[in-house]
Amino acid sequence: MNILLIGGGGREHALAWKMAQSSQVESIRVVPGNPGIAELPKCKCVALDLNDLNKVADYAEEHSIDLTVVGPEATLVAGIGDVFRSRGLPIFGPNKNAAELEGSKAFSKNLMQKYHIPTAAFKVCTDIDSAKAFVEEQGAPIVVKADGLAAGKGVVVAMTKEEAMAAIDEMMTDHKFGEAGARVVLEEFMEGEEASLLAFTDGKIVVPMVASQDHKRVNDGEEALRVKAEETILKPVIAALNKEGRTYCGCLYAGLMIKGDSVRVVEFNCRFGDPETQVVLPLLDSDLVEIMLACATGTLDASMVKWKNQATVCVVMASGGYPAAYENGKVITGLKEASAAANVVVFHAGTKAVGNDVVTAGGRVLGVTATAKDIKSAKNFAYAAVEKIHFDKAHYRKDIAWRALNR
Repeated sequence: MNILLIGGGGREHALAWKMAQSSQVESIRVVPGNPGIAELPKCKCVALDLNDLNKVADYAEEHSIDLTVVGPEATLVAGIGDVFRSRGLPIFGPNKNAAELEGSKAFSKNLMQKYHIPTAAFKVCTDIDSAKAFVEEQGAPIVVKADGLAAGKGVVVAMTKEEAMAAIDEMMTDHKFGEAGARVVLEEFMEGEEASLLAFTDGKIVVPMVASQDHKRVNDGEEALRVKAEETILKPVIAALNKEGRTYCGCLYAGLMIKGDSVRVVEFNCRFGDPETQVVLPLLDSDLVEIMLACATGTLDASMVKWKNQATVCVVMASGGYPAAYENGKVITGLKEASAAANVVVFHAGTKAVGNDVVTAGGRVLGVTATAKDIKSAKNFAYAAVEKIHFDKAHYRKDIAWRALNR
């Protein structure tokens, strides 16, 4: 099989790494890819204009692509699924109308309200006056969300009314996020622990993946929570989309808030998460390509998806100053040494090749991922690998997996 993979971050590196292990795969062309992907077997990075989706489809036809896999949400929301399916080209990822689940928080919240899917109370506001009046009425803490895509930055958890008012001004008056902030969703502040649960779906069958929590795998009670989320959230939202005439195929991402035995939706995403993909895929004990092709062709079966009884920890190495201002172009050393252990993979998230060097080219630079028999061992392997990697002003958290270990 010939695969086309769209994207160039850590998520796409993890997808390419896992797909390259499939005996069915002959080649993987990645647009635009990154230096880590370029070193993988079967993989080739290519330059294509993702703003012209018809040209991307032309490329798929010209190179006999058997399956296209889409990483970034913006490409899905732009409608690549519609373009490819209109030509009979198999693609893993929802059409534009189903991707609105992530593309519009207002649409997502209204859908959950209509079909009684558990989430926070909310109000959609299209003007500043009504938004500020709602904040005055509700008080703080309160969550202010830009309605549209904002590259993961359009959410403000305001602990005071003043912070909420400032966030509304930034989004609706200053247009900090452009059209994405033309309307806002004001949401009840939910307490608890966040978790991410991804699922494969062909629009009919929903098969959850193993869960990840914040930067950690969920341990105690994971299976019960997965079942509850599957029955009260994942299956109902796919059924709801179907009733609305929006068939969903691909990876469904549910951001969840867990408190006791209560599970509510924080957000839905219409693609694999980042860095969740980097910790989930190393635990997949099945052929990822076979699963994704089944999703694309409407033939998914739960028996296709099997998991290893192990644990994974991913430590993100970021540029100094991230998420605020940071500098690019810092030379990275120690990548080969860090990857020497068989159970460690260094996923490139924000890098580029300059001559013989690999340099930083983003806020999140690397995802150093280790797999082992348990969380503690995986954490130790991951941090041992991190210690071998160096670039100027490198920053990473020292406490990854502490919640899981405390359990």
